[in-house]
Amino acid sequence: MITSLASRFALGALHCLDAEAAHGVTIRALAAGLHPRTDNAQYQSLAQTVLGLNFPNPLGMAAGFDKNGEVPDAVLGLGFGFAEVGTVTPLAQAGNPKPRLFRLPADLGVINRFGFNNEGHAALLARLEARRRRGGIVGVNVGANKDTADRIADYVAGIRTFAAVASYFTVNVSSPNTPGLRDLQAKEALDILLAAVMAERDAAASRTGHKVPVLLKIAPDVPSEGLEDIAAAVQQHAVDGLIVSNTTLSRAGLLDAATGQEPGGLSGRPLFRRSTIVLARMRKLVGPDLPIIGVGGIDTPEAAFTKITAGATLLQLYSALVFKGPRLVTDILAHLDGELRRRGLSSLAEAQSVNVDAWAKETLD
Repeated sequence: MITSLASRFALGALHCLDAEAAHGVTIRALAAGLHPRTDNAQYQSLAQTVLGLNFPNPLGMAAGFDKNGEVPDAVLGLGFGFAEVGTVTPLAQAGNPKPRLFRLPADLGVINRFGFNNEGHAALLARLEARRRRGGIVGVNVGANKDTADRIADYVAGIRTFAAVASYFTVNVSSPNTPGLRDLQAKEALDILLAAVMAERDAAASRTGHKVPVLLKIAPDVPSEGLEDIAAAVQQHAVDGLIVSNTTLSRAGLLDAATGQEPGGLSGRPLFRRSTIVLARMRKLVGPDLPIIGVGGIDTPEAAFTKITAGATLLQLYSALVFKGPRLVTDILAHLDGELRRRGLSSLAEAQSVNVDAWAKETLD
């Protein structure tokens, strides 16, 4: 009870600050150890081996929260089964002008137009090398600098730089906040990118003796024919998995008509339906075995289980913490464990995709 009251007080205090300032305070608090600690392996029913990695539970922190790899161990300490850092670009960049992060309390949503603000490869590499003996699954989300002359070379450089310290890679071609970046999801461009990235991953494996899984993160705004092209490219190039999805440019159904028109990517509860439909459609396109991380709008324990039934192998969240706080992590894990018991299932794999057909048939707004 005291912990719950303290959490609500802390959230209220943070909401008195500008959204980006509140995020900075949160990162500093985590770095200082001012956070609750949860054993992320307490629910043995939720453990699974995916991508050759042993996940203590399926819930991860999505990219964007810890852009510079400052607090991955604190994130794991909150109960997350894995953490993803980045998006990181070869060179440091400031990102887009402020303000660039906006809360939509009436919608439980968030709009951002950060534009890959980060400290660059060198800073992140130093932090990940310093913590590599601590264990835990920490993925690296790689991107391209806004003004680069060769975007594909930037992604390849990310694979080369972090091959010895990343648990997995996410190739982020789906942010709406770097002009032209989503064009890399188009068939010809994606073929060229994935060929280069996977070749570099394999070359790095020959040096390190360890093949790091590569996942592709896609947008929820891709039309049906585009999803088919992405699925074909992923299979052709033996990409290890997908992340579905990034933020959306859609503003359908928002209650906050004013702030809701801010440019940028929309995340949080308004993204849930769209991202879940795209998740289900991608599951049907790539088949039952390819790992897919479902992300977008998970802000209740029930929403987390719904993502599993729509085709997700693993889960990620971020925006919901703005409104629900870290207690949501343990609430989700307890609910997933409880659902398995109630349904007489031995693992989440048995629940995966049981509602995929229904979700895939839904129409997008």
